[in-house]
Amino acid sequence: MTVIEHVPAKEDARELVRDHLANVPSSVMSEAEQEGYKADIKRLLEEQNAVLVAHYYTDPVIQALAEETGGCVSDSLEMARFGKDHKADTLIVAGVKFMGETAKILTPEKRVLMPTLEATCSLDLGCPADEFSDFCDQHSDRTVVVYANTSAAVKARADWVVTSSIALEVVDYLDAKGEKILWAPDKHLGSYVQKQTGADVLLWDSACIVHEEFKAKGILDIKAQYPDAAILVHPESPESVVDIADVAGSTSQLIAAAQELPNQRFIVATDQGIFYKMQQLCPDKEFFIAPTAGTGATCRSCANCPWMAMNALDNLKSVLESGEGREIFVDAQLREKAMKPLQRMLDFKMK
Repeated sequence: MTVIEHVPAKEDARELVRDHLANVPSSVMSEAEQEGYKADIKRLLEEQNAVLVAHYYTDPVIQALAEETGGCVSDSLEMARFGKDHKADTLIVAGVKFMGETAKILTPEKRVLMPTLEATCSLDLGCPADEFSDFCDQHSDRTVVVYANTSAAVKARADWVVTSSIALEVVDYLDAKGEKILWAPDKHLGSYVQKQTGADVLLWDSACIVHEEFKAKGILDIKAQYPDAAILVHPESPESVVDIADVAGSTSQLIAAAQELPNQRFIVATDQGIFYKMQQLCPDKEFFIAPTAGTGATCRSCANCPWMAMNALDNLKSVLESGEGREIFVDAQLREKAMKPLQRMLDFKMK
């Protein structure tokens, strides 16, 4: 088996990441202000026959509001499925832009709004569609499998779209058919998939700024203090971190592990937004944030995606009031192309 690593214009991608991080807004609301915003949002959702779909990595206030209003809190695969099946006319997607695009591709008849279109993803930024398409053309003998954390244009160039919850199963299925894989964009998840399946995988070189920051040494230092703690890791993390995990898996798989394992303590190496659901489902258990490479000003993420954090009560309310400039549109021809690999993902999950 061969694993070849492609190196795109990494410095350009990193510069984009730095620019986005520099513009992340911050706001603090009193409890009374929060309650006022929540009441207005609930009313607007009902008036507009809209439903709020939120990712596990968004602020706990947003997650709780989605639950309270009959919406959905889940990983990107279940967000897509929920939005597709729900009877609402309007989907409010609290997450990052590729999630809104996926919702629009799957439900073109619905209005899809996001609290902010500035909420992007370092994996999306690190995989420009034109460069990726050229790379695919250079390796036309390979089946193109892309992670959900990509633009609609990148999905349109793929044969398969996967989330971390089904990546292993899909690649194992393709490998059994004798197919060679071109994987993008996350090199850590791709390497994990290759190692677990033994498939012939060609890797695009990009990484998540949150998960790449986790360090095995810091996790082991906490483990030394709490030897009974289980280590839960998302496979977007570096190999050295995945290697020390008791469980490596998607957000939904890590939440399930927290419920199923007998341990009372957990060290969790993924975005700290997941703690809301973990603590909700396991109130008697204790969770520790895995340390990252830096602290304070030297930390790019501090275990919290800065773009997920851009989903807030104020911009959620304002998008429901006007929707101006924050509706997701996907070109019809592009949608048709992207729908094929997305539908393969949904159909595969149903098997």
